[in-house]
Amino acid sequence: MKENIGKTKGTRFLDPEILSRISNLELLARTVVEGFVSGLHKSPYRGFSVEFMEYRPYIPGDDMARIDWKLYARSDRLYVKEYEDETNTSCNILLDMSNSMGYTSSKINKYEYGSFLAASLAYFIIRQRDSVGLSLFDDKIVQRISPKSTTGHLYSLLTTLENSNLGKHTAFGKPFHELAEAIKRRGFIIIISDLLEEPEGLIDGLKHFRFDGHEVIVFHILDPYELNFQFNDIMELEDMETGEKVLISPESAKEVYTKNLEKFRNIVKKECGILGIDYYALSTDKALDFALFNYLSSRSKKLK
Repeated sequence: MKENIGKTKGTRFLDPEILSRISNLELLARTVVEGFVSGLHKSPYRGFSVEFMEYRPYIPGDDMARIDWKLYARSDRLYVKEYEDETNTSCNILLDMSNSMGYTSSKINKYEYGSFLAASLAYFIIRQRDSVGLSLFDDKIVQRISPKSTTGHLYSLLTTLENSNLGKHTAFGKPFHELAEAIKRRGFIIIISDLLEEPEGLIDGLKHFRFDGHEVIVFHILDPYELNFQFNDIMELEDMETGEKVLISPESAKEVYTKNLEKFRNIVKKECGILGIDYYALSTDKALDFALFNYLSSRSKKLK
């Protein structure tokens, strides 16, 4: 994959298909986050969250006490802190790696998009000097890294994401309950998944996180074809987790599929609302700045 992402204007270079040309997650995450921060500066929302940490170059006349000397030692440049987060929030990112996340109608499947999002969130969280951990799961916890806030820890998370592969079928109950028991410090739980399972297991797991005092954000990842049922010809569909196959006519299946998807999403959104959980649906063709802004907004709201 090529690392030249061109000179796309504005935040559109956060487009996932363009990001897919970047060959490693560290560069990708830095590109997304720095582009997002730059866009935030130019938006009417600049400074809306006192928890958001930002550095700017030192200007003669600034209070010398606000200079970050550790950053100077690393970069040989003077930067001033504008906002500083003193809460040191602990965040845990839970990324679904079940086989259904491998579906795509374009260049990027749901798992790749979820990995881009997880990497960008991890980079952003550590940039704010919060701690972040990562758990990969399918019907069990495949890998878990506890939260830390160091740069070396970030590299470990990104390496784990880069080396991960799709797993088995989805089952939220067991891994969510085990994680709820394992995560002792209250903080943010960020779930990235296509949520393709019966809602009872998901909701039961979400209740456990909330019972333990965690704030929870759900990013529901779906392919554009899954969201809008953009199929036109008679086709055979295969369940990516069970291998079951079915022959369908799009004309007859679209209405039923659309109603069932809407029903499922309404159940999840309603239960998330009852539990005080922020729910965001993301299409894999949506730029990642949307997700980062929603994370920042949720974090600001929850900590007030």
